[in-house]
Amino acid sequence: MIIVLKPGASKQEIEHIMEKVTKLGLKPWLSEGVERSIIGVIGPEDALRTVPLEGMAGVEKVLPILKPYKLASLDYQKEPSVIDLGRGVKVGGNKLVSMAGPCSVEGKEMLFTVAESVKKAGATVLRGGAFKPRTSPYTFQGLGEEGLKYLAEARERTGLLVVTELMDVRNTELISRYADIIQVGARNMQNFDLLKELGRIKKPILLKRGIANTIKEFLMSAEYILAGGNPNVILCERGIRTFEDYTRFTLDINAVPAIKSLSHLPIMIDPSHSTGRWGMVNAVSRAAIAAGADGLIIEVHPKPEDAISDGDQSLLPEKFAELMSDCKKIAQAVGRTF
Repeated sequence: MIIVLKPGASKQEIEHIMEKVTKLGLKPWLSEGVERSIIGVIGPEDALRTVPLEGMAGVEKVLPILKPYKLASLDYQKEPSVIDLGRGVKVGGNKLVSMAGPCSVEGKEMLFTVAESVKKAGATVLRGGAFKPRTSPYTFQGLGEEGLKYLAEARERTGLLVVTELMDVRNTELISRYADIIQVGARNMQNFDLLKELGRIKKPILLKRGIANTIKEFLMSAEYILAGGNPNVILCERGIRTFEDYTRFTLDINAVPAIKSLSHLPIMIDPSHSTGRWGMVNAVSRAAIAAGADGLIIEVHPKPEDAISDGDQSLLPEKFAELMSDCKKIAQAVGRTF
């Protein structure tokens, strides 16, 4: 349910409404807009029938939210969310964001080489996995905290922000100490205990869509984080599993305009995992920006043939620079900047 406040509703009136809702055992969320503010109410709405909310001072009207995802819905917030990543970098506004780096943090010097090259090409966030979810238990699982330390050192050398994946709820505090943005991978999109834990912190969360999940399920996973109290959610479409086997997954480009019509949350595209082929990454990136994506997350490696993981889909640094140049033209054509 949404409580639409009158323009000019006082601080005291708003606090009184939120206190009344809380006493009913419900959870109120204040969203302050440009023209007016609203209070989203989460919980069993039957409890609200005993209180004449529309007669309270400061209330203009009360509206139900029919969608199962409440806080992620455009009904709750009409204006697109802009998530502050830190150091002046924001995602969801007119300026697009580029996250780039190796699939796995394999070593310090390799990471620094990639970080410096993607920074020069225009990236603002360095990606790299310190803990890796792998299909086989016998393959490289990441460097753990050592890899996190390398990422933090690369941030200090280049000024790039850091995004890395969290797989285990027990590592939340550890990864929060090193990362600026926490990634939830496709395998964990419906790890609800993990999502609840991420709702308790305020760091930006990059939530990737699962390989067999619907857009509704995707938004419901975001709702777990939002309902926990963390509004800093960034969605990421990275391809879904279909009968097609030429590419690693099938990029659901429809998800970009679909999400924009349903939610205020920003959405990025992962063209590396969706294609699994480095030669297709540039074209898919351009298509994603034309469709309205708020940014890209791309795998870059100085020697893809020697990469421990995902070499087939990793760009050489010079190819990433070409991609950024090409994507800037598409961004300009659709009225945005990169």
